[in-house]
Amino acid sequence: MPADLIITNARIRPIFAPEGVTAVAVAEGRILALGSDEAIRAHVGADTRTIDAGGRELMPGFIESHLHLFMGGATLAMLNLGPTFGFEATASAFRDFAAANPGDGILFGYAVNYVIFGEDRRPDRHLLDAIIADRPICMFSTDLHCAWANTRALEMAGILEGADVGPAAEVVMGEDGLANGELREAAAMNPVRMLSRLKGRDGLDYEGGAVSDEDRAYDRALIRKAGDYCAQHGITSAVNMDGNAYQAGLMRDLALGGQMPVRVSLPLRLEQRHGPEGIARIEDFGPEVPGWLSFGRIKLFMDGVYDTWTALTVTDYPDKPGFRSEPLIAPDIFNAMCVEADRRGLQVATHAVGDGAVRATIDGYAAARKANGPRDSRHRIEHIDTITPEDLARLDPLGIVASMQPVHPPGSAGLPLEPTTTIMGRARWATAFPWRMIRDLGVPLTFGTDWPVSPISPLYAIHCALTRKTWSNDMPDQRLSLDECLLAYTEGGAYADFAENRSGKLAPGFDADLVLIDGSLEGLAETEDAARVAMTICGGTITYRTE
Repeated sequence: MPADLIITNARIRPIFAPEGVTAVAVAEGRILALGSDEAIRAHVGADTRTIDAGGRELMPGFIESHLHLFMGGATLAMLNLGPTFGFEATASAFRDFAAANPGDGILFGYAVNYVIFGEDRRPDRHLLDAIIADRPICMFSTDLHCAWANTRALEMAGILEGADVGPAAEVVMGEDGLANGELREAAAMNPVRMLSRLKGRDGLDYEGGAVSDEDRAYDRALIRKAGDYCAQHGITSAVNMDGNAYQAGLMRDLALGGQMPVRVSLPLRLEQRHGPEGIARIEDFGPEVPGWLSFGRIKLFMDGVYDTWTALTVTDYPDKPGFRSEPLIAPDIFNAMCVEADRRGLQVATHAVGDGAVRATIDGYAAARKANGPRDSRHRIEHIDTITPEDLARLDPLGIVASMQPVHPPGSAGLPLEPTTTIMGRARWATAFPWRMIRDLGVPLTFGTDWPVSPISPLYAIHCALTRKTWSNDMPDQRLSLDECLLAYTEGGAYADFAENRSGKLAPGFDADLVLIDGSLEGLAETEDAARVAMTICGGTITYRTE
């Protein structure tokens, strides 16, 4: 059979193909054959396109197992403050951004570290007023669980005098009786998000409403831009972790129009108020687009993050005796939701950062198995920043998948150690972000970045995984090998997405999702610039290539 595309003269590491394989033939969006250059040239036809890899490394496309496409597309037009520290640097960046974006609309910065103004002072509206006072501005924290707004933004959002935003969220008040500018968790941030053109449509808890054709086209363009950004970084499949019926419709339009450069799995995101009966709302998503847009799971949040003291813990916070935070979903309701989702054959993915949240999540998955019997459910825990040794041992027997992000540990990816490690408490460090322990226990492991919470590049994430340092000399080394990281980004991602029979490997009949790497992957253990994506191919189509 003639090939549509042939790639020759490639290096392929043994974890992905047998020794001697240097070429791949692609036909009708799938891998037709693997072999030597000479053997694969037998598939050249009149219309075959041939690419000489020039000795570069060829591997399966990266599977990004946890991101937020719509929100990520929106941040591409925001001010990235990730590398910025200090008042003067922040003020200069924001004022330059305002000059480049004239008008009176709100300006957003993102990827803000909690210590951007120093370890002794969290951001507040007064500091932001000193930067820009006459135009609304807002900064999102690096974990997207907190934001800080200036007085003008708080006034326009109607929360300067405070607001009841429900449990597990807070408009933090100052000593003067007015909001101090810090907004903890989505419910507190939403009034300010509503000041943007998106009006919260990219938010985690958006539930739909009347949207004009113009705004729908604008939103589709943001998601398409996010898909192109994925392709630029070698990503061919992505699990979008904030799904709703509106996003499902936008992504279906793009997929059916051949405008999605990345395959997407979209869960239904639910909260406690939806209860188990809310799981039926996944039927509102409409039909899937085979090979490009799939559903089949729900996404839940059990807690928040340590930096806002909203991570649920097994024992007290060291700086708050008697305080362990509260679950975002009460245990009986969470268990009932897990049982119902599992009964329907759906996968459950749960955000769990604190060790108490991880324990409650495992309890819910155990309740589902007890109620419905064992099945290949592959329920997922997202993040697992901390876990107790006892709960580590419970993951494998329940078939739980660990979905983790190498760019999340404090001290990695430019993140400071403080205040997270102190708030977390030293007693939790030994089993914090325990990639090594999880893999050694045989627990399925998949990697992602949580973009736009963290930089999206899998190569950068792998660099962070390989160069992670322990927080003290007496703590275990949780690093993985390069090959283990690559497998977590390919085979691991495919398994977590129930796609291991068509994705994550180089094998005849599998999707022709490929990435060509320029430079040295081994060099990522030394520098983040050692390797870069030269070409991305998704479904046999080139979705990105360097000049």
